[in-house]
Amino acid sequence: MKKVLITGANKSIGFETARLLLEKGYYVYLGSRDLQKGEAAAAKLKGEGFNNVEAIQIDVSNSESVKEARIMIGNKTEVLDALVNNAGINGGMPQSALNATMEQFKEVFETNVYGVARVTQAFFDLLEKSEQPRIVNVSSSGCSLTLHSDPSWKYYTHKAAVYPASKAAMNMYTIDLAYELRDTKFKVNAVCPGFVATDFNNHRGTGTAQEAGKRISKYVLIGEEGPTGKFISEEHNPESGECPW
Repeated sequence: MKKVLITGANKSIGFETARLLLEKGYYVYLGSRDLQKGEAAAAKLKGEGFNNVEAIQIDVSNSESVKEARIMIGNKTEVLDALVNNAGINGGMPQSALNATMEQFKEVFETNVYGVARVTQAFFDLLEKSEQPRIVNVSSSGCSLTLHSDPSWKYYTHKAAVYPASKAAMNMYTIDLAYELRDTKFKVNAVCPGFVATDFNNHRGTGTAQEAGKRISKYVLIGEEGPTGKFISEEHNPESGECPW
């Protein structure tokens, strides 16, 4: 049975990704910063008949928490087949380039950039033992430098200085990681779930968490022919899925 760790999986997109991967036969380590919320989410899934799920306390912004999660999962399995770096924060609004505080920048980058690197490095030794290791970094088309520079883009006026900058930095980390692993079995991609209605954006999105879960889980499930080192936004580009950096 393949095993996956999903960070920030106690609700919304992470939760729906967990449900879909459970349907595909995965054992899911449901990562949650708040263990009680994680356990409640796992209980809900078990109530739906999915028994191969357990909550793991992990705060991606805290090195000790990540180390403890690695020890806990390492005591349960020698192999991790997939990692979904889903946990993220938006940092609060507004995010003016002139007025956003340094505290906003530090807090958001701590989770959205350093957190992704921290978790990836911590669990790499388990991932490299998999026959088909997959890493999906949950991104956003809203961090595309190309799109945000195009006045004809439908979200051109949706500017924010902090959150998109953090996701753009995470995308660069994804590129570097995929390059380092180019001659291995790994597939590493940054995937946009779409403009989803969640509490992350005060439910202003137009898509559903279920649709987002399908987009994320798809790149956990890709085979040897699947892409690596790509920025995927099927909402932006339904044909090829690729999003401009």
